[in-house]
Amino acid sequence: MQYSTKARLLLAGAALSTFAGPAFALDGNDLVAKINNALSIQGGAGFSAEKATVNGSDVTLTNAKFLVQAGKQSLPLGTVKFEGVEEDSGGYTVEKVTFDNVNATEDKTAFTASDISISGLTVPANATGDSLDAILLYDEAHVGKITATVDGKPAFSVDETNVTTEVADDNSSVGFDLQVNGIKSDLSLVEDAQTKDTLQQLGVTSLDGKVAMSGAWTLKDGTLDIDEYALDFARVGKFNLAFSMSGYTLDFIKSANETAKAMEANPNKEEAQQAAGLAMLGLMQRLTFNSAEIRFEDAGITKKALDYAGKSQGTTGEAMAQMLKGMTPMMLAQYNVPELQNMVSAAVNTYLDKPGSFTITAEPADAVPFPMIMGAAMGAPNTLPKVLGVKVTAND
Repeated sequence: MQYSTKARLLLAGAALSTFAGPAFALDGNDLVAKINNALSIQGGAGFSAEKATVNGSDVTLTNAKFLVQAGKQSLPLGTVKFEGVEEDSGGYTVEKVTFDNVNATEDKTAFTASDISISGLTVPANATGDSLDAILLYDEAHVGKITATVDGKPAFSVDETNVTTEVADDNSSVGFDLQVNGIKSDLSLVEDAQTKDTLQQLGVTSLDGKVAMSGAWTLKDGTLDIDEYALDFARVGKFNLAFSMSGYTLDFIKSANETAKAMEANPNKEEAQQAAGLAMLGLMQRLTFNSAEIRFEDAGITKKALDYAGKSQGTTGEAMAQMLKGMTPMMLAQYNVPELQNMVSAAVNTYLDKPGSFTITAEPADAVPFPMIMGAAMGAPNTLPKVLGVKVTAND
């Protein structure tokens, strides 16, 4: 009787311990499968690994590869570690993902990348849904120093790359910010003789700059706002693109990816391209143009380009600028858009007299469906500037 009582107490203790602990151990293979499901729908191919090892709340992938082009090519990743993994309603949250440093060599080129990580990763349980819960998201992705050498000579490098995202409190939108700092490139290593000579004439034998992009995506109506997409290089200038469109919904993204996969799977490439073209025309019916801006801020390249062009024509940079001023209205006259012709001519004159900035904006009074833009471009191209609300300015 005493033995029976002790046995029951031991069994009860074991049962309590079981309920007090985790309901089940992490499944590393399931984590990888759900990441791959999300990547597949969002346009990526996914991971593969020799094995997935679980240690507490960490999952380690050994001899991992990132698959590209529907698995036809792969990028070796080595060891990938998912730290602080927790099951969340069938999906997963991951505190941090770390990757091995990259050190690859092919022919005369060597490439390295270090300090690669992703933090705040959210893996969806079901990637086929129509809410943010169906999307693979992260708080921050980071890559440290990147270098590329050719024959042992530094050819290209990036000091640091950071991508951050932020989900709105009501899950209605996702904001994003990309910063690529310390971009350097030695253009003297360019092998093509004509290109090399042109770069030398322009005085651009190296690049030193940065890239930045920021914006937001709204889930419900698929509004994609790119506030800034800027390439900024010393002694050259800053080129910035901003635009806004609607209709870029989850359903649109999935349909576009399915079209791309169908094209890739079709062995008849000509037939595949035709089918994809028709499918993309259908998808374009869903998109609406809201606004756009293209802006260039000069940092010395304009005068060098005019001098180079003038020299090639046997004249000076100043004479080339005057020639361009005269040619601009004549070139635009054939399009029968007098208002735009006057606007562009005035902006070109202002810019060439004293290169500062040159800006083209398109801000229609109301959003314009893409089919309307395509119809105007084919049937009455001279109406496009008015339809899109185009303005051209300089040095503003």
